[in-house]
Amino acid sequence: QVQLVESGGGLVQPGGSLRLSCAASGSIFSLYAMGWYRQAPGKQRELVATIRNGGSTNYADSVKGRFAISRDNAKNTVLLQMNTLKPEDTAVYYCNADLMTTHLLRSNYWGQGTQVTVSS
Repeated sequence: QVQLVESGGGLVQPGGSLRLSCAASGSIFSLYAMGWYRQAPGKQRELVATIRNGGSTNYADSVKGRFAISRDNAKNTVLLQMNTLKPEDTAVYYCNADLMTTHLLRSNYWGQGTQVTVSS
């Protein structure tokens, strides 16, 4: 069993900041990439940012320069610092992990999602 537990969502005014956190736990043998995706009402889930275990990152064009992803490999945790938030950033944010379990099965896991609302 693998669990991804997210925290840090909420309501913020335009221009404000939030930090999301996601901790992976359970039968993890090796953790490859971790990342954040989001889904706004009526839209498909989209990539926000990913980070590989070597530290290389990838961002959606819409968040470049405003969001920063980081990870603590010792704690199997990924963070998303979101600055200069815009109303269009409003969505449910999901944590994702590409990992191999202790049973040597590689798969993707998702968190339960955390709501981010940017509104005045």
